[in-house]
Amino acid sequence: MTDEVKNEQVAEAPATEAPAPEANGGADLTVQDLNALKQIIDVASTRGAFKPNEMVTVGQTYAKLEAFLQAIAAQQQAGAPEGEK
Repeated sequence: MTDEVKNEQVAEAPATEAPAPEANGGADLTVQDLNALKQIIDVASTRGAFKPNEMVTVGQTYAKLEAFLQAIAAQQQAGAPEGEK
């Protein structure tokens, strides 16, 4: 019953609440956005939001995201001047 209520609330949300896409198509994900997604996955998995059969896909995606963020951090450290490391 709770799921039904949640689904109805989502379905009833007006389309005007979504932000308008920017000139570049709205494809401006930042490293901070990706870190936020990683934290969202952490919280959702801790709260049991994923079914057991979904955990493999969630885990694989999380591992890719984590590796990507680590690679970005390494690149940023390598590109920083000595005084900023």
